[in-house]
Amino acid sequence: MKRLLILSLALSLVSCGENNGKTEDPNQVIDNDTIVQNSPVTIPEEELTTAEYEYEVVVPDLEIAWGMDFLPDGSILITEKSGELILFKDGQKQQIQGTPQVYNRGQGGFLDVAVGPNYESDGWIYFTYASEEGEGEGGNTALMRAKLENNQLTSKEVLYKATPNSTRGQHFGSRISFDGQGHLFFSVGDRGDRDVNPQDLTRDNGKVYRLNLDGSVPQDNPFVDREEAVDAVYSYGHRNPQGMIYNENTGEIWVHEHGPQGGDEINAVKKGANYGWPLVSYGINYDGTSFTDETSGPDFEDPLYYWVPSIAPSGFVHVTSNKYPELQGDLLVGSLKFQYVEHLTLDGKTVLAREKILEQIGRVRDIVQSPEGDLYVSVEGKGIVRIIPKQQ
Repeated sequence: MKRLLILSLALSLVSCGENNGKTEDPNQVIDNDTIVQNSPVTIPEEELTTAEYEYEVVVPDLEIAWGMDFLPDGSILITEKSGELILFKDGQKQQIQGTPQVYNRGQGGFLDVAVGPNYESDGWIYFTYASEEGEGEGGNTALMRAKLENNQLTSKEVLYKATPNSTRGQHFGSRISFDGQGHLFFSVGDRGDRDVNPQDLTRDNGKVYRLNLDGSVPQDNPFVDREEAVDAVYSYGHRNPQGMIYNENTGEIWVHEHGPQGGDEINAVKKGANYGWPLVSYGINYDGTSFTDETSGPDFEDPLYYWVPSIAPSGFVHVTSNKYPELQGDLLVGSLKFQYVEHLTLDGKTVLAREKILEQIGRVRDIVQSPEGDLYVSVEGKGIVRIIPKQQ
């Protein structure tokens, strides 16, 4: 159920790509990171066009509404990064009780929410969040499912908890998607430990995971029964995926993820594939120095698309709605750094053009298409807005 202008100095300091004059320090907390990159397919800034769209505020007065999804009755479940779960129903916000305790630090907090594909028969709702459970100080990303009864989460089950805990504030991920075949995918970033986690299959972090809906590990996962690997891992070598969709046209899970100083990517997630971080990258350190000379390699999957400069992507939707014929079949990606929604014209797996919509709306955190085909955007400090279709 689940799309440039020059910014002032003040804005750049709160964007994902703010590490001016510094290398990528694993102990540094950066609120929503970003960077610059070059890869097999990209479209330069000079070709970025702008389209005018109107919007209406549907759910006002939200701080960082990190994730949202729709229940069958049209109400919206919304996670606030600080730890609250909100049900927006009949024009009113209601706070849900019994939410998990979140580790709210840096980019960690209450993250994604996804209504299960069999919700009308089983009632399951899935969440990712930064959790302090387990050994060690700090936290790491967890996946939970629960049911909603009388404004209370019940039947809560932690399906996965990444380890080890860390006090670093970076790169928790995390989005959730379903493939229509009884599997759940979710992402966890490298937690700021780029040289240890992403390429090590014995460790969590820097991975995309695949589970059955009950949290068990599918027996056809690529690393099941491999002694030196985590069974739940589906792909690895990721940096910080904060967008995830199931592309019905290709039958694939797609993610977008933050690069360092440049090199945001869109990747089609393949079974057992290595996406190369940090051995290959189109990004550089925040001080302009290089940490790798390679952008591709025979052992790594190339991205479908990359951005230079980085836009700091968050939120991702494949538009199938006929309410927006000019967007139908394309991708919408939110930009935290440049504060707009980016429309990527798609031909199969190839991006043909870039277009800004909702320019200067604010830091975009999530984008969702409702069951009725409307497009909703979460904007930090503003709330949830609905994109108004153009009059034909």
